Amino acid sequence: MITAQEALERLKTGNARFVNKINSDTASIIHNKRPELVEIQAPFAIVLGCSDARVPAELVFDQGLGDLFVIRVAGNVVAPSGIGSVEFAALSFGTPLVVVLGHSNCGAISATVDVLTGNSKIPSQNLHSIVKRIRPAVETLMSTELRHDHKALIEQSVRANVRTSVEHLSSGSPTLEKLISEGKLMVVGAEYSLETGEVDFFYEDYWERTRNLEAE
Repeated sequence: MITAQEALERLKTGNARFVNKINSDTASIIHNKRPELVEIQAPFAIVLGCSDARVPAELVFDQGLGDLFVIRVAGNVVAPSGIGSVEFAALSFGTPLVVVLGHSNCGAISATVDVLTGNSKIPSQNLHSIVKRIRPAVETLMSTELRHDHKALIEQSVRANVRTSVEHLSSGSPTLEKLISEGKLMVVGAEYSLETGEVDFFYEDYWERTRNLEAE
């Protein structure tokens, strides 16, 4: 592992490359777009993703400056600040889509499973707040035969946790509920594969099912 000072120098060098437009084939696009973003932003999608360093949303979806409003937290969990951030983007910019993006081999999911199976303890109160939000999704699966297959349990817990976050965003905020009912906002779930780089939008029907229930 490099030292903190070496890491800082890497950041400074990388930023210098960015500023000088020498590290991208899309340099002219960035150069032309950057000034207008000083005054206004108009992201077309909100991404609530995990903090994992291997899953940067802008790179995963091949988008540029100003295209995505990204909220990142370990385990892509939904906390009040996350809901507020989604509300801010939806109301301020009219952004019509929210994607909850989980990913394979999620460390936050693995840590929660380890805690629930008694293989580890939570080292701090702040980490406990993350585990607490992931726990319900994992506990449901641990009552099934998946408890005997650790790998499968992790895989399914990633998706169950995404579903939980989608449902929290869709039904945990009067502001977002109103936008959804008016057809101005859609919340979907997806999983990014670290192995293949592909994003599977596996939970995009929740929005339609929710609207259908409201209409009945």
